[in-house]
Amino acid sequence: MFDNEENIPSIVFFGTPEFAKFCLKYLNDNSFSIKGVVTAPDRRAGRGKNVNSSPVKIFSEKLGLKIFQPLNLKDPLFISELIDLNADIFVVVAFRMLPKKVWSIPPLGTINLHASLLPNYRGAAPINWVLINGESSTGVTTFLINENIDTGDLLMQDKMNIEDDFCAGDIHDKLLDIGAPIIVKTLIGLKKGNLIPKKQERLKKISEAPKLTPENTKINWSLTLIQINNLIRGLSPYPGAWTEFSNNNITTRIKIFKAKIIIKTHDYKINSLIIEDSNIFIAHKEGLLSCIEIQLPNKKRMTTKALLNGYIFPENTYVL
Repeated sequence: MFDNEENIPSIVFFGTPEFAKFCLKYLNDNSFSIKGVVTAPDRRAGRGKNVNSSPVKIFSEKLGLKIFQPLNLKDPLFISELIDLNADIFVVVAFRMLPKKVWSIPPLGTINLHASLLPNYRGAAPINWVLINGESSTGVTTFLINENIDTGDLLMQDKMNIEDDFCAGDIHDKLLDIGAPIIVKTLIGLKKGNLIPKKQERLKKISEAPKLTPENTKINWSLTLIQINNLIRGLSPYPGAWTEFSNNNITTRIKIFKAKIIIKTHDYKINSLIIEDSNIFIAHKEGLLSCIEIQLPNKKRMTTKALLNGYIFPENTYVL
């Protein structure tokens, strides 16, 4: 891939989740000099309060890389240690916002891989929101970090189409296949000096990708069936679109991970739950939403057929 070793920049990698781990592995497999890895501090979770390390840390330990887990990114000692690494470029994939004291250190700048075609879908959840909004395509962008979130000068982009049956998990996996290689191309272009950053286009209307919350992940049954299904696809496999089943003033919060739209006229009461032939349907003004995979409280995600083998919904159940 490289003309000579002079075109291979040394890097410090910033990242935490699986998406970032995949990119770090790709960089390592392509012979990059990784002088250090910065990832989130370990966390205690679960009933036993076991210590959980990030996927990036676990992978970095296997490679014997130097690992940093700062609580404060402005800590003078941490800043000093980063400077001493003398890396050409910092690479950021799925990490928190960096202060200027950090991203301004390397001579070739700090690049970020973002899972959308900027300037659209700036924010924390681009993969989810492109589906929720019913987009037909998305992609990845590398850009130089500046003071504001996802607004830095663009470096490279690659595009992919979104199939009708894709969920957020599918897009995540597809973007890995184009995201990791574009990081390598970006780094080589910057090192060679033949990649010219350009300002982000100023669009009249920019789609945003805000953090997912209990409020914006709840199903609004007044929306169209397509919009409802887009929300379900956009939140699967995590965190899951949710709604409440109600019967006799008792409500049960459930998540729907996969559904199918059935456009038809019917005589069912709108928002009512219909159980037929091991299927769960929700009556909508446009037709029916067939629930294929759902999750009850404190239960695993399962197909509706498997759920109905051991669970009986009360009559006159409806969604709120």
